[in-house]
Amino acid sequence: MKTIGFVMTMVCAIWLAFGAGEAHAQATRTWVSGVGDDANPCSRTAPCKTFAGAISKTAAGGEINTIDPGGFGAVTITKSIRIVAQSGVAGVLVSGTNGIVVAAAATDTVYLEGLIFDGVGSGLNGILFNSGGSLVVQNCKIFGFTQWGVLFTPTTPGKLSISNSVITSNGSSASFGGVKVIGRAGATTISGVIDRTLLSNNNATGFLIDGTGGGGTSEVTVRDSVVTGNTGNGIATTSTGSISSVVFVDRTASSHNGAAGISATTVAAAAVILNNSSVHNNTTGLLASGGQIGSFKNNAISSNTTDGAPTVILPLN
Repeated sequence: MKTIGFVMTMVCAIWLAFGAGEAHAQATRTWVSGVGDDANPCSRTAPCKTFAGAISKTAAGGEINTIDPGGFGAVTITKSIRIVAQSGVAGVLVSGTNGIVVAAAATDTVYLEGLIFDGVGSGLNGILFNSGGSLVVQNCKIFGFTQWGVLFTPTTPGKLSISNSVITSNGSSASFGGVKVIGRAGATTISGVIDRTLLSNNNATGFLIDGTGGGGTSEVTVRDSVVTGNTGNGIATTSTGSISSVVFVDRTASSHNGAAGISATTVAAAAVILNNSSVHNNTTGLLASGGQIGSFKNNAISSNTTDGAPTVILPLN
């Protein structure tokens, strides 16, 4: 009898151990709902309330989905993850802090789709990317932040993609605006694309590549987009020394900005290349002050207070 009792005790202990392991296992897909509870397992039938509650229960490389409309709060991402709003309004509404912070490993990828970021006039950055391999922002709206809608400032080589998004009314002073790319030490290369996106009414810059952060080469394409109504420059690049900071502007309109439609300043390594784009109704059309602006002969530069001129005319091949 003692032997049987001992065996049963061991079986129960093993069962409990496996049960505990299963209870704490992370799912590859989790769910949040406006009426969820972070004490839930974040399953489809028992969703969590916030992204922060769901991310700890989601495996690296997994996905957090929204079931219905709601405000799902700020979150810090430290691993590969996808956050996808599939129905209704998925809000990240914050005051006095950042919306989503990415502090992941150099090989991690973060994908954000269908989210609405609202800084209510006091939030810091809508998306702050401090570290990671890549960031994809798809079909998002970002507004009301005092610093940047998206601040991409990695410490390792990184890739940025923003598409089908609206980034508007961000920045509380001339130092901020819509989107900024600034690599820090260790970010030897940064590449990216901003595609089919509206960058409007930001204070001050619509899009900026800044090569003064201690990183290396940055090259970003702005394609099929509209950059308008920003109180400072529409599209700008600046750098230091020989750090290459290049913006390729393709089939894009930069208009009605309070300073330059296109700006390349400080050093020759800060450059903008224009193709099949329009720059109009800005205070200055093209501003090359130390930097370079290359233009193919297929751009429309007109109706600015001062049109300016490219520094290099590029041949069409």
